[in-house]
Amino acid sequence: MEAWDGATVRFRYPDPAKSLAAVRLLSSVRHADLEFAGDGWQLALPAPAVHRIEYRFELTHPDGSREPVTDPGNPMHAAGGFGESSVVHHPDYAEPDWLHHDGQAGTWRSLHLPVRGLRATADIRIWSPETPDAARGRVLIAHDGPDYERFGGLARYTSAMIRAGRVPPYHLALLPPGERDEWYSASPAYALALAGEIIPRLRADLQSPAVVGAGASLGALALLHAQRRHPAGFAGLFLQSGSYFQPRHDSQESGFPRWGRIVRFTGQVLRAGRGPAVPAVLTCGAAEENLANNRDMVDALRDQGYPVAFAENPDAHTWTGWRDALDPHLTSLLRRVWPE
Repeated sequence: MEAWDGATVRFRYPDPAKSLAAVRLLSSVRHADLEFAGDGWQLALPAPAVHRIEYRFELTHPDGSREPVTDPGNPMHAAGGFGESSVVHHPDYAEPDWLHHDGQAGTWRSLHLPVRGLRATADIRIWSPETPDAARGRVLIAHDGPDYERFGGLARYTSAMIRAGRVPPYHLALLPPGERDEWYSASPAYALALAGEIIPRLRADLQSPAVVGAGASLGALALLHAQRRHPAGFAGLFLQSGSYFQPRHDSQESGFPRWGRIVRFTGQVLRAGRGPAVPAVLTCGAAEENLANNRDMVDALRDQGYPVAFAENPDAHTWTGWRDALDPHLTSLLRRVWPE
């Protein structure tokens, strides 16, 4: 069981018989060992600068085997790409209002697009408002599209914001991640396929001269990489917790197979004197390892003429944190790119 008590967050895992060898907290903000006291394992942490903490316990059994579990004393869970986690909220935390508002009626369809440059077929799901002509000329594409919808509520956000008149009507295209670690790691082949095959097909089908791209983590990196190499067709970028790895900030990521390629691209952008500027909004969690590299990227893009805004949201590297930052930050970008 957990408790957020003023400036301290307390975690507890019951073990009356002391049958476990150790218990470790695996959380979105830090990892730490619990200590046995009384009839269970306990840990008190100084409260971090976030409004939510997603976590699991890693149980070490006497035989040395380890087992990650959710908190049996906490019924609140958060879904994510690696399964469910327990979650504890700061007393001031509130879900976005749009989660509880009616949405614009719309329809889904699938586009099965063979992509020669990737030797793969992209199964793209497209949502369009009930009157698709009203969305003509406007499309938002999202990397990690299925997860952005399932865990980040992107389609629900879209329909709610359109229904409320906060943004003009637009089409939403959810792009599948495919071979994610390869495609989204500053891959020239993926950038060319996105800009040369996928986006032109969407532009033709949806009658949109340019698109806004949304991505998180590696998905944000891949969008910026594609926009830098092939800027035509991009009208704006919404980049959340981008993986702009640098050796001085991100040595913990050096084992990633495409570390070198990402570091080279990031360095090229940071050293560039100018770039193909489009309106951009970057967000990053206040408790993230990516925060320093995101701050550096914001400074570089601003110096290169990008009209860029940056928001540090009180969360970590989580889908719910990215969801909670959609409004007002994606909202303001879409209103800027698509003024009515």
